[in-house]
Amino acid sequence: MIAVVLTGGLIIFHTGAFPDFGDADSPANTYLSPYYLEHGQADTHAPNVVTSVLADYRGFDTMFETTVVFAAGLACFFLLRRKKSPEETTRMYRHLPTGVTLHIKEGGKLPAEDSQVFRRLDSHFVPHQIIIKNTCRLVIPFIQIFALYVVAHGHYSPGGGFQGGVLLAASIILYAISHDLRRAIRRFPEKVAALFGSLGVLIYAGTGALCLLFGANFLNYEALAPLLGVDAVMARSHGILIVEIGVAFAVMAVIIWIYYNLSSAGKHDEGL
Repeated sequence: MIAVVLTGGLIIFHTGAFPDFGDADSPANTYLSPYYLEHGQADTHAPNVVTSVLADYRGFDTMFETTVVFAAGLACFFLLRRKKSPEETTRMYRHLPTGVTLHIKEGGKLPAEDSQVFRRLDSHFVPHQIIIKNTCRLVIPFIQIFALYVVAHGHYSPGGGFQGGVLLAASIILYAISHDLRRAIRRFPEKVAALFGSLGVLIYAGTGALCLLFGANFLNYEALAPLLGVDAVMARSHGILIVEIGVAFAVMAVIIWIYYNLSSAGKHDEGL
């Protein structure tokens, strides 16, 4: 509480020194933004000025934004993740041939998870909607293809790792909502989400470390030209694409990870 009060007071105290919103004479409008717009492509060789700013001029900031996203997933895991208590083992199943719903209490024999005769139902059962289920099944692959396109073309057109990662996560969440949480977790397990989140941060930071090993500044992608076998201009393009992939991995995994924990209160048994 003391740290929060001191930090909040410090931020409020210095707010008065900030320029007014939209002030034409602010530093961002007098020299920073014009420089980015005029020299962005020459300095970074990225046709998309937004990408040149995010992945090059302020590459450190974007890397730590990715790290903060991963930290948010860890926080939700440590705060929410919990094992099922004994009283939560009561389950409902529907007998598919007859449509009869069975309420099996603790100690009763449960059908196999891959049973073709019984379907597990959530306690707050939502009637099966075959139109919604099959429509989502058809739409999800197209969402994922578009997400990959957004990631791959982020340095040439609007898009990038954050947007593509959100779309990939949305496809998995849509599957969980239209089917059930357990099926989504079987296809994209919690451990895989943690692995992808860690890998995304590692890809971003590792790319910068490789630049240091080749004698250049951190995240100076031109240093990767000998490793990639291309010229300096193409090396910057490939370097930005690599860090965008890392961002996409981290954002996708963490959003899915957070959804699993929030929607099921950390139980990963039943959820929204």
